[in-house]
Amino acid sequence: MRARSASPSTTVTTVPAAFDRPELEIRASTRRTKTGAAHWSGSRIVVAIPARLRGAERDRFVDELVRRAMKERPQSVAHDAALEERARVLAELYTDGRLASSVRFVANQKHRWASCSPATGEIRLSTRLRIVPDWVLDAVLVHELAHLHVADHSARFHELADRHPRQADAELFLEGYQLGLGMADEERPPGID
Repeated sequence: MRARSASPSTTVTTVPAAFDRPELEIRASTRRTKTGAAHWSGSRIVVAIPARLRGAERDRFVDELVRRAMKERPQSVAHDAALEERARVLAELYTDGRLASSVRFVANQKHRWASCSPATGEIRLSTRLRIVPDWVLDAVLVHELAHLHVADHSARFHELADRHPRQADAELFLEGYQLGLGMADEERPPGID
């Protein structure tokens, strides 16, 4: 956590992303006396609270605002369009430019982070990935883009997927994320897909 003073009446604290939530920007203002608010700003949640709150009371207040904001995150077509553009750039950088026919978030991926249908070129990502750091999302996308070339997890596949410099780090991150979500061992997939 790092704090800085945004103005004489407001202190801004940045809280890194955790397993169950994105990065937070907490703005504690002396101008706020009772109410709080939270909204999405890109991939982070901005929380505005009264500066008088301290300790456990502050933590409970922030947690409740974040919980509400997590339910209200916009699920727009534009976001999937941005995801497709991101996949296009990653394909050019790491997988010889082969493009997916579609890339989108889906809510029905309960036991996988992502999947790819090489025959149709479709890539689907679990909505649980919406809050991971960009480098993790990029590694998952490169993994799925590699499946457009090689359907299995052979040495040839890994040579292609591992072109992303943080592929191993992303798998480690996702293992920890699964534990943080409280998924039982038998429910955890062995890797990205």
